[in-house]
Amino acid sequence: MKQMFGDQVYVQSVGVKNDLEVDGFAVAVCAEIGVRLERHRARSFEEMEHLGSELSGFDLVVAMSPASQRRALDMTRFYHLDVEYWPVMDPTGLAEDREGKLAAYRQTRDQIRDRILDRFGPPSAAPAKLQRI
Repeated sequence: MKQMFGDQVYVQSVGVKNDLEVDGFAVAVCAEIGVRLERHRARSFEEMEHLGSELSGFDLVVAMSPASQRRALDMTRFYHLDVEYWPVMDPTGLAEDREGKLAAYRQTRDQIRDRILDRFGPPSAAPAKLQRI
């Protein structure tokens, strides 16, 4: 989302639990399309709220697993925001060799990219910045 839409949208990555590091295969396949995940970290809902990001400040929660959908619906029942479930393949454990793992992660990456484009459309051209003369 951030690569496609920049500062036109505010995006926060939240998971059922917070992971200290992003999977190395995810980092590798996203780097192939210019998305840098080396320092990315998903927060839990509780951690996000503790850091001051109230759920009421968002319009949409996208859940990508049944567990995250259940958690999002539970956490958002007191807020007026939409929860969408985007079932995507979980690539962890699908292959045994490196190339097979990378292929599975690429498939998931592409599923997410395609869902973003289907839901939000292609990114519009960034507005030209005003220059001082």
